[in-house]
Amino acid sequence: MDLHTVETFRPAAPDLAIGAGEAWVAGGTWLFSEPQPGVRGLVDLTALGWPAWERSESTLTIAATCTIAELVARAEASGLPALAVARSCAESLVMSTKIWGAATVGGNVCLALPAGAMTSLLAGLGATAVVLGPAGERRQSVASFVRGVRATSLAPGEVLRALELDLDVLARPAACRRFSLTSMGRSGGVVVGRRVGDRFVLTITGSTARPWVLDVDPEAVDDAVDAVAPWYDDLHGAPDWREAQTRRCVREIVEELS
Repeated sequence: MDLHTVETFRPAAPDLAIGAGEAWVAGGTWLFSEPQPGVRGLVDLTALGWPAWERSESTLTIAATCTIAELVARAEASGLPALAVARSCAESLVMSTKIWGAATVGGNVCLALPAGAMTSLLAGLGATAVVLGPAGERRQSVASFVRGVRATSLAPGEVLRALELDLDVLARPAACRRFSLTSMGRSGGVVVGRRVGDRFVLTITGSTARPWVLDVDPEAVDDAVDAVAPWYDDLHGAPDWREAQTRRCVREIVEELS
């Protein structure tokens, strides 16, 4: 939709200065989906030219401005076993694949919806969020960056710069399960799992307001799920249904990776 309150559009400056009434924009797929009455200007982060995908000896860095389409394409061409779940996570978004070409990885994480597909993928693979702001650069896990529904740890003036993934993690298989009330409906929950030695790291999103990361022995999986609370409640699924479906997904992932 048109944003009738917007009067200015400018490229982001390297110092990431932003004024009153201005909002960051990259893909803009959510920003332009509903009225933004408090926004008077847009600041284009894509103008900074951040490389979408950078691989060093130990780390894969994905720019916040990388589109979902590019992430999926590069993940499938990377040969990294854990990134085999990238498409499954992306497909848990209720959107046309045309939107993948505009929607950005960072935008999906910063929107902080329970069913955020990139949050599921990145939290599930233990990614680190790289944040830039007036106080400089800081890092924290994606799982803790997303604090609740439409809530992140971003302070005024801060922007998500990139997501970093450990190549040692990506070198091992991962598994993904998703459930919803209808086959093409919004996700009621997504579980991404990976094995670390004799333990399993299972990340629950969608069925909870924020990511829950369970690092458990296989014998303790049910007890770990028992500790998750509260289960999210909206028109896309009741809490008890979400708990039961999440428990099923967790068990299936543990069996797959065993």
